[in-house]
Amino acid sequence: MSLLFPSLAAFLAPHGPMQYFRQHFLDTTFKGLYQANAFDIALLIPYFVVLILLASYGLHRYVLVYLYYKHKDRRTTEPASHFSDLPRVTVQLPIFNEQFVVERLLDAICRLDYPLDKLDIQVLDDSTDETVAVARGAVEYYASRGFPITYHHRTNREGYKAGALAEGLKTAKGEFVTIFDADFVPPADFLMRTIHHFTDPKIGMVQTRWTHINRNYSFLTEVEAILLDGHFVLEHSGRARSGVFFNFNGTAGVWRRVAIEEAGGWEHDTLTEDTDLSYRAQLKGWKFVYLQDVECPAELPVEMTAFKTQQARWAKGLIQTGKKILPRVLKSKQPFRVKLEAWYHLTANLSYPLMIVLSVLLLPAMVIRFYQGWFQMLYIDLPLFLASTFSISSFYLVSQRELFPRKWPRALLYIPFLMALGIGLTITNTRAVLEALLGWQSPFARTPKYRVESKKDKVRASTYRRRLGWVPWIELLIGGYFALTVYYAVDNENYITVPFLVLFVIGYWYTGLMSLLQGRFAGLSLSTDAHSKPFPVGV
Repeated sequence: MSLLFPSLAAFLAPHGPMQYFRQHFLDTTFKGLYQANAFDIALLIPYFVVLILLASYGLHRYVLVYLYYKHKDRRTTEPASHFSDLPRVTVQLPIFNEQFVVERLLDAICRLDYPLDKLDIQVLDDSTDETVAVARGAVEYYASRGFPITYHHRTNREGYKAGALAEGLKTAKGEFVTIFDADFVPPADFLMRTIHHFTDPKIGMVQTRWTHINRNYSFLTEVEAILLDGHFVLEHSGRARSGVFFNFNGTAGVWRRVAIEEAGGWEHDTLTEDTDLSYRAQLKGWKFVYLQDVECPAELPVEMTAFKTQQARWAKGLIQTGKKILPRVLKSKQPFRVKLEAWYHLTANLSYPLMIVLSVLLLPAMVIRFYQGWFQMLYIDLPLFLASTFSISSFYLVSQRELFPRKWPRALLYIPFLMALGIGLTITNTRAVLEALLGWQSPFARTPKYRVESKKDKVRASTYRRRLGWVPWIELLIGGYFALTVYYAVDNENYITVPFLVLFVIGYWYTGLMSLLQGRFAGLSLSTDAHSKPFPVGV
């Protein structure tokens, strides 16, 4: 053997590299475990379980990137054919206390390039403030000019957005239904670029990509835009192209009405009624289309508490939907890859309570692991940390490269803060996830929008701000805790962990301080100035 394979023989020799690997890699690991007392083991076991679970969700992001590029040839652009006679479409506009953006919305809808005799516009208003008068006046204005628009006001708000959409369907005239939230501004060619995909009778829904009116308004909106870009470029496209389930996003999409009805209609037992209906429809056999190239602009939240409200609603709603829908998906005859992707999609927000556990265990685990040897941390802890954190930065960088081939390096400046912001959302979203797991119901909390489109615009209504509560103070406290872990790491020359720990400090302090200080800066001062002329004429 030594004559035929001298290098292998040398490797396996008593004093060769294999023996060195065994002594210095495996033996060091087990020696560390043998020396650990019961308390250390009791702490390290959940620490590693949490790290492995987080790494699993992190690796899943790489899978989505792989699916995106593997099936790049399946990108949907043009429909297979066109309607010779355009079908009737109902446009549903669910609103609730949206006095600053409703006029902009109606102006955009009345500019849609679609025959008026094939259009049916419903303003579904559940508002309890001045929005009622603004919306009603705008509807009367456009109706007097020949637009097929009607105003529907509910006073009980039963079922929230899902209830409003279901109520509107009772009088809807369209074979197809398109939905826009109040902060969206669909382009004039929106319907003409989406409706023809329904010439395939198997298509039940067409979703378009969100873009961002006020992307450049502030540092926060820049980061929010990158977060949403990752979802709409890699998640939606990766899932759509590989033939697994993906979801309608609640707005900027078109439904075949019969698909809604066959799936059981709008239900309001979750806060993400859009994802709930999407899964029920796909389980019924309906196919969905995602159009990455069709853009629909919308307004991003400009205040931290508004952003937190939005993210918490999505986090809670997805867990609620997972509890409701995943058993049906797992029992269905769908392929394993569909079931696995549904699991990762609907349970992704479980990573937030896992982050809380990691936050609690990180400092004592660092102490224990330090005394067991830095080499163990290098080949065990660090790879798990990288799998669960570095995947985030690479995921969002890829999405920026796809959208902005020439400008994407600029996103490198925002990626560390994007990761920190994700960490900073942990407290708010953990609370939401736990409420969902425990079955605690809560009302549909709208995301306040102020028609802030550029740096010159100002937030104009403090009444729409969410109450701060105790969460920002907890975030600041936890940020201080991680500042201590940074000090410990530096003091023990464990410099390789410092960049990761600093992200925790920045994330918790940034979300906490921005929540407490919102509205106290000149760019966010209150103003009651009129933003635009009333009731612009749609053409």
